Amino acid sequence: MGQETLRGDDLSQLRDTYRRKVHQELPERAQNSDNWPIHLDHCFGRVVLDNLFEDEWYDHVDGRPAYEHLSTQELGAAIDIADRMLADGRPAVERLNENSLRWRGKLD
Repeated sequence: MGQETLRGDDLSQLRDTYRRKVHQELPERAQNSDNWPIHLDHCFGRVVLDNLFEDEWYDHVDGRPAYEHLSTQELGAAIDIADRMLADGRPAVERLNENSLRWRGKLD
């Protein structure tokens, strides 16, 4: 029983971390950085989730907002992707955004 509570707390913390990184940290960093290809929070959400599933995330998540319907493991991996963008900056954002656009048929 205690482990379930801990898991619930962990899940809540992961959701908060995801939300902070995607909706605050990444857009703020983009506004203060040179030539990032995306700047809006919903674009960062798209890129993170598409790279998580290596496909359009809509095909893998039933509910909205998507991050509330991810498993603990999926949230951890999504946070890792956001952290990679924060750590590596523009090169990582460009590469991950291109992946997303390719999976969506928006790149040749």
